[in-house]
Amino acid sequence: MQTNDLTTHLSSDHSTTVPVQDDLSDMIITANHLKKIYGGITVLDIPFVGIHNGESFGLVGNNGAGKTTFFRLILDLIEASSGEVKIEGQKVARNDGWKPRVGSFLDEGFLIDFLTPDEYFAFTAKLYNKSEGDMAAFLESMQDFFNGEIVGSGKLIRDLSKGNQKKTGIAAALLGDPQVLILDEPFTALDPSSQIRLKRMLNTLKTSRNMTMLISSHDLNHVTDVCERIVVLEKGLMVKDISTGEETLRELEHYFAV
Repeated sequence: MQTNDLTTHLSSDHSTTVPVQDDLSDMIITANHLKKIYGGITVLDIPFVGIHNGESFGLVGNNGAGKTTFFRLILDLIEASSGEVKIEGQKVARNDGWKPRVGSFLDEGFLIDFLTPDEYFAFTAKLYNKSEGDMAAFLESMQDFFNGEIVGSGKLIRDLSKGNQKKTGIAAALLGDPQVLILDEPFTALDPSSQIRLKRMLNTLKTSRNMTMLISSHDLNHVTDVCERIVVLEKGLMVKDISTGEETLRELEHYFAV
């Protein structure tokens, strides 16, 4: 089992090592001395982490571990207490230059729920300067994932099931052909068939487009199936950084069973 040396990791006695920074030239995302404090309580403290171009990066941890906070800091949705995140060398804070290359879906708050999915996709396509032909081709490519339940339903997004809302959000995140895709708990609320379709789609995007992916999940099976590298967060600290292999699922199950 390989352990990445970009971040702090937890040894058997729960002591930490000093983070070591690898070559930054191929890193599309870096977080340096990144910290978020709420009400005097530190909820995230990352000395350094770098994510390579084309890497599929999984984030796991119990509730309150800091996963969503980390994603929100990457997307400049909240302000860091200290430190910074960069995408392609650009600071994300108060900067729009990186946004056209990033697609994301964290929760239903990203959706415009008084629109139908068709209207929402048309709105999103205009933001990315996609033609009607581009959008039609994209929606055609999503037919398997949608399973006939999204496009043409006539329902408002707020009236869709939680699973179909999630499908709509994930699809919108992909509509702009992003270089980086960030998804928070994408498998939650999806039925088993849709989970399998999503995993198949993500693995295809990883190989065919060299898309960089950041995916959090409570389901260890899903994240090990999709991500080539997995980081464990615990109380805001990065305690494991693992290159996915045959024993990764067992190692993670053992860690969380303690």
